[in-house]
Amino acid sequence: MPGGAGGTGGGIASTSVLWAIVMSAFAGFGGILFGYDTGTIGGCIAMTDWLETFGKFDPTPNGLGWYIPTNDKSLVVSILSAGTFFGGLFASPMADTFGRKFGLIYSCLVFCLGVGLQLDTRWATFIVGRVIAGIGVGLVSCLVPMYQSECSPKSMRGAIVGLYQLAITIGALLAAIVLNATKDRADHSAWRIPIAIQFCWAFILSAGMALLPESPRYLLLKGRHEDARRSLGRLMTLPSDAPEVEAEAVEITTALAVEKEAAQGNGYVACFKNNEDRNGWRTWTGILMQGWQQLTGINFIFYYGTTFFQQAGIQNAFVIQIICDVVNTAMTIVGVNLIDRVGRRRLLLIGAVGMCVCEFIVAIVGVTAGQPHVVATGVQINLSAQRVLIAFTCFYIAFFAISWGPVIWVLTGEIFPLGIRAKSMSLAVASNWLWNFGIGYATPYLVNPSTTGVNGVKAANLGVKVFFIWGSTCVGCFIFTYFFIPETKGLSLEQIDLLYRESSIIGSNAYRKRLLDDDETFTNRFNEKAMHVKDDQNEKASA
Repeated sequence: MPGGAGGTGGGIASTSVLWAIVMSAFAGFGGILFGYDTGTIGGCIAMTDWLETFGKFDPTPNGLGWYIPTNDKSLVVSILSAGTFFGGLFASPMADTFGRKFGLIYSCLVFCLGVGLQLDTRWATFIVGRVIAGIGVGLVSCLVPMYQSECSPKSMRGAIVGLYQLAITIGALLAAIVLNATKDRADHSAWRIPIAIQFCWAFILSAGMALLPESPRYLLLKGRHEDARRSLGRLMTLPSDAPEVEAEAVEITTALAVEKEAAQGNGYVACFKNNEDRNGWRTWTGILMQGWQQLTGINFIFYYGTTFFQQAGIQNAFVIQIICDVVNTAMTIVGVNLIDRVGRRRLLLIGAVGMCVCEFIVAIVGVTAGQPHVVATGVQINLSAQRVLIAFTCFYIAFFAISWGPVIWVLTGEIFPLGIRAKSMSLAVASNWLWNFGIGYATPYLVNPSTTGVNGVKAANLGVKVFFIWGSTCVGCFIFTYFFIPETKGLSLEQIDLLYRESSIIGSNAYRKRLLDDDETFTNRFNEKAMHVKDDQNEKASA
């Protein structure tokens, strides 16, 4: 264990690993709230009662019957992401004003208001509810990884923050199971039950957070040193006046002081200044990597998977969606265990290649053998081709689940310096939701066929060919990772500050190993620099 007041490279280290995991992982329950909410709407818009309540009727012979127009479908699915975009931006003042802990609790209240409005049968009220719930989800999606990163032991930070993505996948899986159980109900309960269950997730998250300590890094940022030591003591399961607690507090305080000295501006301006901490580079990395995560096309499967499988002629589309969610959850468990073993950078490179290959296979098979053919006896389906489509869709989800799913949230929580962490994280998360909104809104226009009549909407009718787009963007994911994402495995948050100050991105893994081998700390490094400066000044004075 570390001792003295010289700082430690060990980061927050609890004498009870289980207690550290329980406290940090419980905040990850916010991921269930996030995943369940985003997974619910895809099934609701395919339900008969929901379509009869909010959709339009096509009375023409061989018409669509009850359906939702493409523009309305785009709106109801993507409008949540519009709310989450603003929620991500609001997360910074929420986190810095109320703290990470109470910020999460208040976010749950906002989310519950939005869920309640979605139980109404009026279209406008339902849409407003989606927006307000989105604000709550956006707040939670930023505050949870922030809290986890600041409270986790460095040796397990990747796994613990990765649990947030696992919780997202569990939430999506639970949504698919509930939707499958209620889809055949003949009244409003078919879609109201799945939506109302979200009250439970919000209550559990807020009640659990009330029992957890505030982030010690937030408390030190606000100058509340005694509260910070008590919080550190709880996290490290040590008395607040223990030498180990004092050492960790000094390490965090030193990094914050050096960061403030190098700062060039206030507020969001400081996030984009390329000072010694490379704030601008780090902020743009966070913004862009969240955008690339959405450009993998993963939310196409979870937002529109049910209706897409139906259009492809696949029977039991709801069941196939459950299978996709099971694969996502199971492989995220694998990914969480790989983050601190394989490393962030390497996993992202592997995931980008794997997703690219799978998506191109889905696209090629889909436009050849997988196309339904109209014959005299009806529509002929190539079952073998359908199985290939489903299998490689699952492989694609698996590669995402071990890499770009959990790793991006881990990096979002750890690459920013403490002084601008809330602001830079809010910008990165807002970027995620802005891309989420754009892709969610545009996808029906890309995939659906054009419709005619009074409610006709022109669309590109790409169908399965949309996977050519997603496969191409995964090439971009690989290139971005190679030039922008450093390897941060095993480093404390303060050591990551050193890495950005003194290493290149491509050479980050070698520098990381040197930091760990030498047990280098932020405090020791800058104490040494201060001594060298003092010695130089003394030599000049004596000369």
